[in-house]
Amino acid sequence: MRVSFLLVSLLSLSFFSAEASVKKLSSPIKIIPKVIYGTDDRFDVFESSDSLMKELSKSTVAQIMKSNLIQDGENFIVKSETLSDGMGICKSERFSEQMSAANCSGFLVSPDTIVTAGHCVNSVSECANHSWVFDYTNTNQVESSFTLKKSQVFNCIKIIAREKNSVDMNDYAVLKLDRPVIGRTPFTLRNEGKPANDAVMTVIGHPSGLPLKITAAADMRDNSNPIFFRTNADTYGGNSGSVVVDSRTGIVEGILVRGDQDYEQSPIDSCLISVRRNQDGGRGEDVTRITNIKILHKN
Repeated sequence: MRVSFLLVSLLSLSFFSAEASVKKLSSPIKIIPKVIYGTDDRFDVFESSDSLMKELSKSTVAQIMKSNLIQDGENFIVKSETLSDGMGICKSERFSEQMSAANCSGFLVSPDTIVTAGHCVNSVSECANHSWVFDYTNTNQVESSFTLKKSQVFNCIKIIAREKNSVDMNDYAVLKLDRPVIGRTPFTLRNEGKPANDAVMTVIGHPSGLPLKITAAADMRDNSNPIFFRTNADTYGGNSGSVVVDSRTGIVEGILVRGDQDYEQSPIDSCLISVRRNQDGGRGEDVTRITNIKILHKN
């Protein structure tokens, strides 16, 4: 089930007008909305019973503005408001009292290379102004603050490849990190073909900028487009760039890039609530096929 990201004004459900600027601690990143279908299938890492997905989650990253990472000796302290305080999300919403620090998500594909959505890194300056952080994660309990070691914080030094095409809707970026990542296993990618029409997917990323969530039970909706496929994953803005894997094998099928509306005005309170669709309702969530990124599949 998915929920879309809406902040100051309600976003159009139009595919072409889904990209909305979100003001979050001065970040210039544009977050593309997504939505909840049926039941909410998002879990904190420590809540998940899926050992494979918990292991894979260690190789995912959060994009956080450098200005929101406060250096304290050998460590970095993450600065952020909660969803409720910073974004006007109703306190009745799941995870509303958790920190919301991430702009986008990404994942490791080689020791010094990550993949994310193309709209998450629109320029060299955006590459330079953000860090990519491992372990922004509630691992044992819900945390009220996050202190990270230098070994968990990396910088983008080069955009190796990027596509943000308004015609065929191809959307991805491949980024080089400032140093190799030690002790984390890069994801295994599909190299050819496409997932089955009845495939079930898992999304691992940062919905609404929250600490890492494992979003299970995403069904394939439309597998016909050569550039992207469509699921009913419960994803939000902030999930852009999230890895989408086969739930059984853990092999990467794609990158979460677009979706339905996340939030709408509560009918009874002056705050925002999650948009909810039937399991087969709404427009669905778009996933760039990992096989489109040719640079990742060169021998």
